[in-house]
Amino acid sequence: MKADLVVFRKWRDNGGVIALFPELPADIDGHFCQSYEHVGQHAAADYLAVINHTCPVTPQEYAALADELVRIGYRLMPRMQASRRHHERRRLLASMA
Repeated sequence: MKADLVVFRKWRDNGGVIALFPELPADIDGHFCQSYEHVGQHAAADYLAVINHTCPVTPQEYAALADELVRIGYRLMPRMQASRRHHERRRLLASMA
């Protein structure tokens, strides 16, 4: 089973943690990726917009959200950032749906 690449970030305004899944499309064009937060849970996210409004987070800061994601079935592969290849994969997966 393939692991889910995830980028954890922290909102600058409220300190809440968000998980971005840069390879998982949230729309038919693959422009948006899947995201997850404690409140609101799954949502579509503009990866670059979220990166611009957040800051890096430590493993200790994202541990609770990571535990929640594992409990609902994700196999996490945390990364500090997504590469062009990850975004291209998202667009490819969207086009195949």
